[in-house]
Amino acid sequence: MATKETQTPPLPPQLQAELEKIAASQERPVAEVLAEAVDRYVKDRQWTALKVYGRAKAKERGIKEEDVPRLISEYRSERTRER
Repeated sequence: MATKETQTPPLPPQLQAELEKIAASQERPVAEVLAEAVDRYVKDRQWTALKVYGRAKAKERGIKEEDVPRLISEYRSERTRER
């Protein structure tokens, strides 16, 4: 039966050494530390895209930052009345 080998993509030597140092200090495999870093990067990119989308929608609707607390309050009041 073949075993699945995890390979780390080629990294600059200094970055590879730092990654290995971090993994060793946490007693975790390098692949796990790297996967966590990639996951955080992907989530950060998604969050950034969501903020860009939200700003565009707010601009499209003429909503300014100072309008947000009032709009949240109005929305919450409407939801409370619906219940």
